[in-house]
Amino acid sequence: MPTAIRIQQIGGPEVLEVAEVEIGPPGPGEVVVDVAAAGVNYIDTYQRSGIYPMTLPYTPGLEGAGTVSAVGAEVTEVSVGDRVAWQGHPGGYAQQAVVPAQIAVRVPDGVSDETAAATMLQGITAHYLLNSTHAVAEGETVLIHAAAGGVGLLLVQLAKAKGARVIGTVSTEEKERLAREAGADEVIRYTEEDFAEAARRLTGGEGVDVVYDGVGASTYEGSLKSLRRRGLLALFGAASGPVPPIDPQRLNAGGSLFLTRPKTDDHVVTREELEWRTRELFEAVAEGSLGIRVGARYPLAQAREAHEDLQGRRTTGKVLLLP
Repeated sequence: MPTAIRIQQIGGPEVLEVAEVEIGPPGPGEVVVDVAAAGVNYIDTYQRSGIYPMTLPYTPGLEGAGTVSAVGAEVTEVSVGDRVAWQGHPGGYAQQAVVPAQIAVRVPDGVSDETAAATMLQGITAHYLLNSTHAVAEGETVLIHAAAGGVGLLLVQLAKAKGARVIGTVSTEEKERLAREAGADEVIRYTEEDFAEAARRLTGGEGVDVVYDGVGASTYEGSLKSLRRRGLLALFGAASGPVPPIDPQRLNAGGSLFLTRPKTDDHVVTREELEWRTRELFEAVAEGSLGIRVGARYPLAQAREAHEDLQGRRTTGKVLLLP
């Protein structure tokens, strides 16, 4: 039987257990994927710890890539032998995963399985943040937290491609180097100075047009202070913990600010929307205009270590498990 990571109870990384699981035949509209690589994301830690409740037991991992080994009835999207990638369905931390065919997209030649797995969830997140949450325009200034992280590096590159001025925040010299290599115009080390004050200084006191904040509790207040009048704070994650309730009057006092908390599911509602986003991402990867940095690779049995390193902010770029 194939090996997988199973979670029997919510808790810390120690609840990630290696187990043998039985994979039955795919049902109608489903495919079985032999998993070559699975992405490790902060949302996996939210689910594991109970912030986002899951039905127990379950196999974590909301994205992956590999080869289709079986298809169920009524599947028209992909065929046996196709290389595919998916996001938005648990089960990626495994040698085999059963995936709805509707969310499995073909991986084009020129994009490896590892790169495809590393592109899906974080790439789609960056794509909708820059194109749908706030359509970044040439000449705008954006502030990107954790600019050397998985989503951060993608946001920096894609925002620069749109002609934006990019300010990134990081914690270390090494992460500053990575953010600058990705194209960041200015980098603030939040461990050494107040990032909101720095953002104001770098914009002549006006503030930035939009802040992309996946950090949450420790940054949201400063993010609001970094915005120009009628600026937008896009809170898309909570790496430092969930944001407490915000009084709408805080937005009023800050200059008629906008606040949104988007999620991926609402931005891949149709197959057409999913294919649009992944097509643009894979094309950019294949032509070399979008670099996908895999910062760490772990064998499946080291899923606990992967979670510990991710939450300890000891990783940069994408974290992968290789079943």
